[in-house]
Amino acid sequence: MKDAQKPNQFTLNNLITRLKEGRFVIPDFQRDFEWKPWDITLLMRSIFLDYYVGSLLLWKSKEENFEALACQPIYGHGEKGSPEHIVLDGQQRLTALYYACVAPDLPLPNRANRAIYFINVDHYMREEYDTSFDYDWKNRRIKKITEDPEVQYHEHIFPLSVVGKGGFAMSKWAQGYVGYWRTKTAEAKDAGDCETLEKLSTYAMNAEKFSETLESLTQQYQISYIELDSDLGLEKICDIFTQINRRGVRLDVFDLLNALLRPRGLRLKEMWHKAQGRLDFVDSARLNVYILQIMSILKQAYCSPKYLYYLMPERQKTIRTSDGKTEKEILVRTNDEFVELWDKSVSALEHAIKMLRHPHEFGVTSSKYLPYVSILPAFSALQEYGSALPANKQLDAQHKIRFWYWAAIFTSRYSGSVESTAARDFQDVKAWIENDTKEPALLPEFRDRVKRLELRRETKYGTSTYNGIFNLLVMKGARDWITGKIPDEELLDDHHIVPASWGDSNLEDRSIHSILNRTPLLDNTNRQVIRDKLPNAYLPELIAESGERKVRKIFASHLISPAAFDILMRPNFSRSDFEEFIAERQRTYIEAIESSLIEVRLDLSPGLHDLDERIETVELAVRVKIESALSAQADALPQHVRDKLRRRMDKEKKKNPSFDKDYKATFGEMLEFCDLQELKDIILAKSNWQTFSDTFKVKEEFSKRVDQLAELRNGIRHSRTVGEISRKDGEAALLWFEKVNQRA
Repeated sequence: MKDAQKPNQFTLNNLITRLKEGRFVIPDFQRDFEWKPWDITLLMRSIFLDYYVGSLLLWKSKEENFEALACQPIYGHGEKGSPEHIVLDGQQRLTALYYACVAPDLPLPNRANRAIYFINVDHYMREEYDTSFDYDWKNRRIKKITEDPEVQYHEHIFPLSVVGKGGFAMSKWAQGYVGYWRTKTAEAKDAGDCETLEKLSTYAMNAEKFSETLESLTQQYQISYIELDSDLGLEKICDIFTQINRRGVRLDVFDLLNALLRPRGLRLKEMWHKAQGRLDFVDSARLNVYILQIMSILKQAYCSPKYLYYLMPERQKTIRTSDGKTEKEILVRTNDEFVELWDKSVSALEHAIKMLRHPHEFGVTSSKYLPYVSILPAFSALQEYGSALPANKQLDAQHKIRFWYWAAIFTSRYSGSVESTAARDFQDVKAWIENDTKEPALLPEFRDRVKRLELRRETKYGTSTYNGIFNLLVMKGARDWITGKIPDEELLDDHHIVPASWGDSNLEDRSIHSILNRTPLLDNTNRQVIRDKLPNAYLPELIAESGERKVRKIFASHLISPAAFDILMRPNFSRSDFEEFIAERQRTYIEAIESSLIEVRLDLSPGLHDLDERIETVELAVRVKIESALSAQADALPQHVRDKLRRRMDKEKKKNPSFDKDYKATFGEMLEFCDLQELKDIILAKSNWQTFSDTFKVKEEFSKRVDQLAELRNGIRHSRTVGEISRKDGEAALLWFEKVNQRA
């Protein structure tokens, strides 16, 4: 290898000349030119301050290799040129140098306008280097500073494009610059203008020094490079690729596979460009690698980089058999098989993203609320595996995949080595789907950890827990506070319930920004309703518009319990009220995670799942109605109901250490422990019925409808077979209650 490396240097002049001649080409596996406009400025600053800018790695190659790696000219070159070297490391620097010094007439990538780079000579000569190097892309300004040397001289602007025109042009510019200020100095001397003479003399002297600096720099500044011999094979070059770092970014496996597959006629990068638009919801530069990982998981249940190379058609993989022997296997035999597996994996990833975005499935309203991008390969592969199972197995598989997903989110599982984790999770969940006794160890960890989540600390989107909670709120059907409708999920963002401005003045920590004090709202609602007002100011306004029952119902969809709602309504809202509010919402969140994500009934058919949701809505409406009508009455609860509730609450205190033993539940909180039959008993009590008679009209009809609804609810909740008659009766009861609520 040492004989194949030839260390050498280019002078700046020589390097720019070779760039203009098209001697350097970029292999297709390299990323596109990615530097920002200011990155180019920093490179030119380093060169003109005589700093080391790193060495280049070049492969003096042959025509066959130019074709095999689908090499392209430096960005902006536009002509075929005379290729001599394939750039393995240094593309960004060479392209930046070409763009600044040759100034091609085209915009930078992802920019609308062309940029012109220049040096502020007076700043440079005063050693004010932070302001010496700059660029401009305003069309009028560019024309002015590139076409009129008099303007350049007067404003001390040296366009770097002059360097690209060669030694003669640069010498001519320098002579003109010196001559301009000598003339100005002479004119001031003749006019007796002593006040400006010293300044003009300094400009003339600096012009001469800058002219000398230009000549010295372009002829003597050297950029080192290592040249790899043209006889090195493509396989050896590909090995070298894996060790190269460009600006701290390692060439990833997608780039390498793209280079290796090209000689076989597979254009991986083109395949990715075709698929990219189907996956653009997720903002990640690694989606192309994730597709390869899904392919690998589906084929061999592993997805670390060394396993991805076995996806190459006809590539042999050594495996160890059960009897300890080794043998060779080929995972992908043909190009067509590779393309088929790629398409299958793209579709799996697309389907997985759609599932995650669905407001009733996983509630990811935008890419920034995706708890982990890195979970996508495992999640997509599991969804693909589950969808290929027999129909009678798919529901159970979906239940287990969902359980695993939420466990991974709330245990921060994908914050470490994701390739090994994804492979292990795929195998563990697959084994669990095939055998109920093989539950992954992650799941009991999730059940235990969720009780100890410290949501107060979750103050910024991006963490898996913060985003997971936000997703849960969307899944629970958080309704817009103004319209009462579930808005288009992509319009939702998280906003403060108690305004941030109040928290900045009244709290010593960042808990005002906690997910406990945030909820999905439209920007318009945030501006019109909350602004900088406390809840005890904007809630009465909402109630005046829509009525307390409807407002409470909407807030319940945001996991704001009746108790939390009451706290928000308190006059003279204080720090202690805020603490009580977020403590109540913490309790509500944990309860929702346990009931909706851990004990979620995914074994229900879609129809029964919808009925279950509708029954819950009716039950909540009945509770709100009772609370609104009877909360001021001391004897509103019949004695037998009161006794049952006391026993249930005592039981809750014993099993839940966070439950305040001395806490006295409000009337609304006591109702949360009631089932449908007990709510019926409260309404039908002699002392209460008159209050509700205008709403429910006939006692017997009301009692019958509650019984029908309760039977359907119990059948759903306790995994009993729901008979056709029970279902029809329950659906009739639902319609009856829904009409009653509409009239109320």
